[in-house]
Amino acid sequence: MARYLAILYTRPERWAAVSREEMKRIMTEYRAWREGLTARGHFLDGHKLTDDTGRVMRQEDGTLRVLDGPFSESKEVVGGYFAIQADGYDHAVRLFSDCPHLGYGGTVEIRELDEPR
Repeated sequence: MARYLAILYTRPERWAAVSREEMKRIMTEYRAWREGLTARGHFLDGHKLTDDTGRVMRQEDGTLRVLDGPFSESKEVVGGYFAIQADGYDHAVRLFSDCPHLGYGGTVEIRELDEPR
Protein backbone atom coordinates (compact mmCIF):
# COMPACT_ATOMS: atom_id res chain seq x y z
CA MET A 1 0.00 0.00 0.00
CA ALA A 2 1.15 3.52 -0.73
CA ARG A 3 1.30 6.18 1.97
CA TYR A 4 -0.64 9.45 1.71
CA LEU A 5 -0.70 12.72 3.59
CA ALA A 6 -4.12 14.29 3.97
CA ILE A 7 -3.77 17.98 4.78
CA LEU A 8 -6.79 19.54 6.47
CA TYR A 9 -7.49 23.18 5.66
CA THR A 10 -9.94 25.24 7.65
CA ARG A 11 -11.18 28.79 8.05
CA PRO A 12 -10.32 29.87 11.61
CA GLU A 13 -13.31 32.20 11.87
CA ARG A 14 -15.57 29.16 11.39
CA TRP A 15 -14.54 27.89 14.82
CA ALA A 16 -14.54 31.20 16.74
CA ALA A 17 -18.17 30.95 17.91
CA VAL A 18 -18.15 27.21 18.73
CA SER A 19 -18.76 26.56 22.42
CA ARG A 20 -16.46 24.37 24.49
CA GLU A 21 -19.18 21.70 24.76
CA GLU A 22 -19.78 21.70 21.00
CA MET A 23 -16.03 21.48 20.34
CA LYS A 24 -15.82 18.42 22.61
CA ARG A 25 -18.63 16.79 20.62
CA ILE A 26 -16.92 17.62 17.32
CA MET A 27 -13.58 16.23 18.54
CA THR A 28 -15.40 13.03 19.53
CA GLU A 29 -16.59 12.73 15.91
CA TYR A 30 -13.05 13.15 14.58
CA ARG A 31 -11.70 10.63 17.11
CA ALA A 32 -14.34 8.02 16.19
CA TRP A 33 -13.61 8.53 12.49
CA ARG A 34 -9.86 8.12 13.08
CA GLU A 35 -10.46 4.99 15.16
CA GLY A 36 -12.35 3.54 12.19
CA LEU A 37 -9.32 4.15 9.95
CA THR A 38 -7.12 2.52 12.59
CA ALA A 39 -9.37 -0.53 12.91
CA ARG A 40 -9.21 -1.05 9.12
CA GLY A 41 -5.39 -0.74 9.12
CA HIS A 42 -5.12 2.58 7.27
CA PHE A 43 -4.19 5.14 9.95
CA LEU A 44 -0.47 5.90 10.34
CA ASP A 45 -0.34 9.27 12.13
CA GLY A 46 -2.23 12.51 12.57
CA HIS A 47 -2.32 15.66 14.64
CA LYS A 48 -4.24 18.88 15.02
CA LEU A 49 -1.97 21.89 14.70
CA THR A 50 -2.01 24.70 17.27
CA ASP A 51 -4.15 27.72 16.50
CA ASP A 52 -1.20 30.10 16.13
CA THR A 53 -0.06 31.25 12.70
CA GLY A 54 3.24 29.37 12.55
CA ARG A 55 6.16 30.61 10.43
CA VAL A 56 6.90 30.69 6.72
CA MET A 57 10.54 30.61 5.64
CA ARG A 58 11.92 31.73 2.28
CA GLN A 59 15.36 32.41 1.00
CA GLU A 60 15.59 35.37 -1.35
CA ASP A 61 18.89 36.43 -2.88
CA GLY A 62 20.78 34.44 -0.24
CA THR A 63 18.91 36.08 2.65
CA LEU A 64 16.66 34.03 4.89
CA ARG A 65 13.26 35.60 5.53
CA VAL A 66 11.03 34.30 8.30
CA LEU A 67 7.45 35.54 8.29
CA ASP A 68 4.57 35.02 10.70
CA GLY A 69 1.68 32.96 9.45
CA PRO A 70 0.77 31.37 6.18
CA PHE A 71 -0.67 34.68 4.89
CA SER A 72 -1.46 33.59 1.38
CA GLU A 73 -4.32 34.65 -0.85
CA SER A 74 -6.45 31.92 0.67
CA LYS A 75 -8.45 32.47 3.83
CA GLU A 76 -7.88 28.83 4.76
CA VAL A 77 -5.04 27.66 6.96
CA VAL A 78 -3.67 24.19 7.61
CA GLY A 79 -5.36 22.90 10.74
CA GLY A 80 -3.95 19.39 10.91
CA TYR A 81 -3.02 16.29 8.99
CA PHE A 82 -3.47 12.55 8.74
CA ALA A 83 -0.95 10.11 7.32
CA ILE A 84 -2.64 6.99 5.97
CA GLN A 85 -1.96 4.04 3.74
CA ALA A 86 -4.24 3.20 0.82
CA ASP A 87 -4.27 1.25 -2.42
CA GLY A 88 -4.24 4.42 -4.56
CA TYR A 89 -5.73 7.90 -4.80
CA ASP A 90 -9.25 6.56 -5.42
CA HIS A 91 -8.99 4.45 -2.27
CA ALA A 92 -7.60 7.40 -0.26
CA VAL A 93 -10.47 9.60 -1.46
CA ARG A 94 -12.99 6.93 -0.40
CA LEU A 95 -11.35 6.72 3.03
CA PHE A 96 -11.74 10.49 3.48
CA SER A 97 -15.19 10.80 1.90
CA ASP A 98 -16.83 10.63 5.35
CA CYS A 99 -14.20 12.66 7.22
CA PRO A 100 -15.99 15.02 9.64
CA HIS A 101 -13.77 17.87 8.45
CA LEU A 102 -15.65 18.04 5.15
CA GLY A 103 -18.97 18.34 6.97
CA TYR A 104 -17.69 21.39 8.84
CA GLY A 105 -16.75 23.28 5.68
CA GLY A 106 -13.10 22.24 5.63
CA THR A 107 -10.98 21.20 2.69
CA VAL A 108 -8.90 18.01 2.52
CA GLU A 109 -5.88 17.82 0.18
CA ILE A 110 -4.52 14.32 -0.39
CA ARG A 111 -0.92 13.84 -1.56
CA GLU A 112 1.02 10.64 -2.04
CA LEU A 113 4.25 10.42 -0.05
CA ASP A 114 7.33 9.70 -2.15
CA GLU A 115 8.88 6.48 -0.94
CA PRO A 116 12.65 6.59 -0.29
CA ARG A 117 14.65 4.69 -2.88
